[in-house]
Amino acid sequence: MNTSYAHLLPPSWKASVTAWLSEDCPSFDWGGFVVGDAPRTATLWCKAEGVLAGVPFVDAVFEQLQCSVQWHYAEGTYVRATDSVPGTPAGRVKVAVASVSGPARYLLLGERVALNTLARCSGIATASRILLEAARGTGFQGIVAGTRKTTPGFRLVEKYGMIVGGVDAHRYDLSSMVMLKDNHVWSTGSIREAVAQARRVAGFSVRIDVEVQSEAEAEEAIRAGADVVMLDNLVGNELVACARSLKARLSKEFRFLLESSGGITLANVQTDQHVCDAIDIVSTSAIHQSTHHIDFSLKIDH
Repeated sequence: MNTSYAHLLPPSWKASVTAWLSEDCPSFDWGGFVVGDAPRTATLWCKAEGVLAGVPFVDAVFEQLQCSVQWHYAEGTYVRATDSVPGTPAGRVKVAVASVSGPARYLLLGERVALNTLARCSGIATASRILLEAARGTGFQGIVAGTRKTTPGFRLVEKYGMIVGGVDAHRYDLSSMVMLKDNHVWSTGSIREAVAQARRVAGFSVRIDVEVQSEAEAEEAIRAGADVVMLDNLVGNELVACARSLKARLSKEFRFLLESSGGITLANVQTDQHVCDAIDIVSTSAIHQSTHHIDFSLKIDH
């Protein structure tokens, strides 16, 4: 089957690329005047180990600027120091991941927009891959997911990076799933009432995820018809005991998933603080908030 991650993207996404380019050069292109539009080639260098992600965004940047990109690595590949060109100093990475060709001024006009997008997307994909592997290393076979704590206007790129990195992107936006948090419950009066009102309008096709703080609240959500129960900020023995109790007492009567969330990082996902055999989903913002970018550069060949 001939498919790629790019096939996930909606038909409207290239308008975002146009907006990025307009933001970066709102008036005169002084540097473009200096270099002119003679045809040139440039090498896209990866300068740190990580997962290559964001290929369609880079392609679209340069496509809109009459340039073409030839990739030397497939999206989703983990670029390693061992792939570096001969002569690269020990401890450093220098890997040619793509070649870009087109008019010199257009290569430089798209340079920073392409690099920023690729660096951010690859950073998220890398953090996602590493955290997923760490969770699997503990024996956890459930779902590892990102959260909706994404950058306004850049959500598509960040969620895309999660998927390329191998984790579940969780809900994309407020319309993707009903998530009832403490503020919804407090405003409505009870978990049961909040779930009932949500189900009345969301129908059968939209899942309802309810954030709870205790086993009693979790049971109320399950009996009210929640599809997913988020055991927020429960950790260690309390989390394990709560999750196993709920599954043992209620799983034969109700269908539900248990989600562990709140403060989950690479450091503690490898402990039993947040994962156990009764947990179905581990969700975290650690893979996209304050995540290190993967360093890339674009150099015109000379």
